[in-house]
Amino acid sequence: MTHPCIIRPADHAVYRADKMGKATLFASSRLLVGLNAFEPSQEHALHAHAGQDKAYMVLEGSGLFLLDDRELPMQAGDMLIAPEGVPHGVRNTGSTRLLVLAVLAPAP
Repeated sequence: MTHPCIIRPADHAVYRADKMGKATLFASSRLLVGLNAFEPSQEHALHAHAGQDKAYMVLEGSGLFLLDDRELPMQAGDMLIAPEGVPHGVRNTGSTRLLVLAVLAPAP
């Protein structure tokens, strides 16, 4: 993809039967913008990033944001910020696909 350009994230989603699908929309040394695509019941387990902040934006579907000490319901339009070192994850508890935009800075 050549930037700047209009992006329709759902057009780039990669769904997999065996695990969460990933697609990169933009990557530089400063920023990574990607998609996490979940079939029903798939999840991205708790993890944390050293030296990176992460923002999740739910584009389609519903599920749970996983945090070290709680689970927060999420749906299209919701956003979660996971500052450096905060354990976080995502679980699709819905009956339809879940598509989440993930932004990391600085890029991995």
